[in-house]
Amino acid sequence: MQTQVAIIGGGPSGLLLGQLLHKQGIDNVIVERVSGDYILGRIRAGILEQGLVDLLHEAGVADRMMKEGHVHDGVELSIDDERFRINLKELTGGATVMCYGQTEVTRDLMDARKASGQQTCYEAENTELHDVKSDQPYVTFMQNGEPVHINCQYIAGCDGFHGVSRKTIPEDSRKEFERVYPFGWLGLLADTPPCNDELIYAKTQRGFALASQRSPTRSRYYIQVPLTDKVENWSDDAFWAELKKRLPADIAANMVTGPSIEKSIAPLRSFVCEPMQYGNLFLVGDAAHIVPPTGAKGLNLAASDVATLYKVLTRVFNGGDKSAVEQYSPICLRRVWNGERFSWWMTNMMHNFDEELAKDGSDRETHQRFMDSEIHYYLTSEAGQKVIAEQYVGLPYEDLA
Repeated sequence: MQTQVAIIGGGPSGLLLGQLLHKQGIDNVIVERVSGDYILGRIRAGILEQGLVDLLHEAGVADRMMKEGHVHDGVELSIDDERFRINLKELTGGATVMCYGQTEVTRDLMDARKASGQQTCYEAENTELHDVKSDQPYVTFMQNGEPVHINCQYIAGCDGFHGVSRKTIPEDSRKEFERVYPFGWLGLLADTPPCNDELIYAKTQRGFALASQRSPTRSRYYIQVPLTDKVENWSDDAFWAELKKRLPADIAANMVTGPSIEKSIAPLRSFVCEPMQYGNLFLVGDAAHIVPPTGAKGLNLAASDVATLYKVLTRVFNGGDKSAVEQYSPICLRRVWNGERFSWWMTNMMHNFDEELAKDGSDRETHQRFMDSEIHYYLTSEAGQKVIAEQYVGLPYEDLA
């Protein structure tokens, strides 16, 4: 098999890159280790920055999002039952975010790919990337018991943290940075109306909570739990009871509860791999970086990677400028580290670190004073709120030189 770009991973970042390249007449093949149905069954984020919304328009897959998505002009932070609204639109000169589930983004992209006729190889086993530093890299895998060989010019590794792409880069040619947090998020999805028109991030003595949503009839909620907790130890009733204790009292009193559709615990980590390019292999999204979900940056950082790689490959194939590939990693990493810093900051500001502080002997009371002062400044001053708003809606994408 021959193609211009082999894309490893059929999630939203791989699909979006494939659709954008197709729009520019650049042939690509997607290789994915699981089935399309499995991908659509994964429950993920739902807050899209303006940059991603614009990218979906450019890819020609924004129609359903514009009909069914919900534009959010603001976001709320609740500190021990005191509510602060960050007016995103007003503080940023008009920028907003879109509430539209990642599953729905993926579905729209899958439909567009099917209509385009571009090939996707699902349930590919034992995928390996070869000669990625040469001008003739190739990909091999097994599908339906038969070996498959794809010759290409470039490989986009969109296959996530546990994928083969990052591991293809020799250890002495990459550097990894990681911060593992001492807690996780227990999330519950339910077909119940959201408890608020906008997201609520809540900090309490009991721990963090987030009231999110996927649609006017589907809600997504999270609570901070110890890493030792198990999903099976949390009944739906126990989850709702604890959530209500952490959200503002007036919100909790009017919340509609119901049986869970999905329930899971996600550990939190900050992770970056540098560089994001090795020869003609480019790392995209979770293959190169992970953020705690507090800042709603995971999918959005992947989208900015896609935007940069799309520009690079368009210049290479349609402009004949192969030197453009050297810009990919530096441009991406500038935005990645900014998103990592914001997500790390939001996580530190809004979560309870008592268990970790007790283990390392830190002065809990001193730490709490620092955090109280941090929260007070950012939430009671326009300058502080503006910093949060600008980061939350997403910084502009950087153009190629």
